Amino acid sequence: MNKVTEFLIQSGTFYLSTVENDKPRVRPFGAVAEFDGKVYICTNNQKNVFKQILANPNVEISSVTDDKWIRLEGTLIVDERVEAKQAMLEAKPSLKNFYSINDGIFEVLYLTEATAKIFSLGKEPEVIKL
Repeated sequence: MNKVTEFLIQSGTFYLSTVENDKPRVRPFGAVAEFDGKVYICTNNQKNVFKQILANPNVEISSVTDDKWIRLEGTLIVDERVEAKQAMLEAKPSLKNFYSINDGIFEVLYLTEATAKIFSLGKEPEVIKL
């Protein structure tokens, strides 16, 4: 598992920032998985966040754990593959209370063209290209 996925899993909650009508929108997320070497998140395609991502897929994720924090910027791409959806459900089994692979609302998205910076007080940030 890559260091970025591990960080987001360890933090438990991370914050996804999108744009709507030139205004920032931020909300908490808790489901992350690694599949095919990529960082995946998921959402419901009926939510505004999904519509915002379709309109402008450039996002930033931020999270804190212990004495470190991460800023992850990149582009989200929808992945319709059953295997990707299954990987998300396996990584976060509680999602099965809300979604199933063929329910018509469950969407998984992966980050591409992404750069993560992991910060710690008094140190230069660790930069990771995904």
